[in-house]
Amino acid sequence: MGEPEEGGGGGGGGLRRGSLALLTDLYQFTMAYGYWRGGRHREPAHFELFFRRCPFQGAFAHCAGLGECLAFLRAFRFSPADIEYLESVLPVTTDKAFFDYLLTVDASEVSVSSVPEGSVVFSKVPLFQVKGPLLVVQLLETTLLCLVNYASLVATNAARFRLAAGPHKKLMEMGLRRAQGPDGGLSASRYSYMGGFDFTSNVLAGKLYGIPLRGTVAHSYVSSFTSLAEVNPRSLLPLGSKEEPVDFLSLVETWLSQVCQLLHVPLDQVNYGELAAFVSYAITFPHNFQGLVDTYCVMKSGIPNFCAVALALNELGYRAIGVRLDSGDLAKQSVEISFQVPWFETVPIAVSNDVSELSLKELTQEGNEIDMIGVGTHLVTCPLQPSLGCVYKLVEVNGCPRLKVTEDKEKATIPGSKVVYRLWDAAGFPCMDLLALEEESPPRAGQEVEFWPLGGAEGAGKVTPAAVEILHRVYLKNGQVCQPLPSLLEIRNHALASLSKLNPAHKRLQEPEAYQVAMTEKLHILLTALQRDSQ
Repeated sequence: MGEPEEGGGGGGGGLRRGSLALLTDLYQFTMAYGYWRGGRHREPAHFELFFRRCPFQGAFAHCAGLGECLAFLRAFRFSPADIEYLESVLPVTTDKAFFDYLLTVDASEVSVSSVPEGSVVFSKVPLFQVKGPLLVVQLLETTLLCLVNYASLVATNAARFRLAAGPHKKLMEMGLRRAQGPDGGLSASRYSYMGGFDFTSNVLAGKLYGIPLRGTVAHSYVSSFTSLAEVNPRSLLPLGSKEEPVDFLSLVETWLSQVCQLLHVPLDQVNYGELAAFVSYAITFPHNFQGLVDTYCVMKSGIPNFCAVALALNELGYRAIGVRLDSGDLAKQSVEISFQVPWFETVPIAVSNDVSELSLKELTQEGNEIDMIGVGTHLVTCPLQPSLGCVYKLVEVNGCPRLKVTEDKEKATIPGSKVVYRLWDAAGFPCMDLLALEEESPPRAGQEVEFWPLGGAEGAGKVTPAAVEILHRVYLKNGQVCQPLPSLLEIRNHALASLSKLNPAHKRLQEPEAYQVAMTEKLHILLTALQRDSQ
């Protein structure tokens, strides 16, 4: 545990390069100038960051990006070069004293409350509550949204893949080449691991974040060989032996004849370029041999060649780590491999072939012998929903609640500084997130609570929680991190535990039951009064 650092660990920023103070929209500075000109720049203000709808037509999301946000806030300040640039893009009528003031701006008076990173969260419930001088907390808006939106979306997408795969299959993220640039690739690796994936192919993400790496060969390696004459070297020392190396290629050829006879595969149908690739790789990595068996024909070439090499390795004391499929009917082929090669029942089968949430669900329903699944494009690009749609809304200035009123009811905000309570039912599941004003007495376990549902439902309801918890913790107080920050592995474990506690009805991938978010009677009265006054 520790404070956020640039460049790694649980709180670092990967490719973050210095201060991100200018990574924002221009209108943040025009508003800041308006606040400053009007003498309002130091008024205490309170913003909330939340999303309006759960992603992927689901009923939950994961909160992610807190560590990066804290690192950003600690580094938040403008350099002389930043100010010089701002002077060149803001209107020439802008008072020079404003730029002098910006040189003094930092986050030393900003406080942030958040749900613990990795927690399951729901629509319209604040992920972050940000307090500080109006000008400063306004300037933070775009960057905080940038750091939270994609992180939370990818973590949630990864969690859905985990639910579709089940708890026992291993999942590997391999989407770097399809990601939205280097930063997107690193974020995808980091937050898919947080959401429940086991491995990544991204070497830099492994270095920066400690994510376990996996990867062997591509089809290009296999197809680069055309004959056994290209195998060099061709000998391998038996495991633990100090004797002379064995002619491994000859040993493989001996096994290949037996394997082809047993599997009823004509020896002349085997691709010897593929065999040469397998032999060469096995000699190079005898402890880590995995056969990519679908470059040519899986059952007539890939599997016989793999078996011959694996059996030869076994004779010398080594053990192949598995086979990999990257095309075709993955479920059917995995079953065929398992049944036709019965002595390799324990050899792991890995698959990857443009795997999506839907195809993964179909794989699970069909039944298969797959042990590891590699996911790329459909994980890192989130094609079913490209953006989470988080927003950052003003709820209080100078102690006075603020409200956005719009004809689009979904975009209306809930005013006032709030505390959010998570209510748990007798079965041990969270059953409601209750929004209350800060000055209200907290609900208590075993006592009836009156609530008003969000989302247009009419009338009050009542619930008696079996347990109550405060959802948010203060992570930044007056610019200083005030909570121990967990490592990425600890965040991952928390995310998995948080999701496991959710009612199965809310975890369904299709047509889940909506989670209840509500407000207290006092907050409902305030909201109604402000809506009436604004008309």
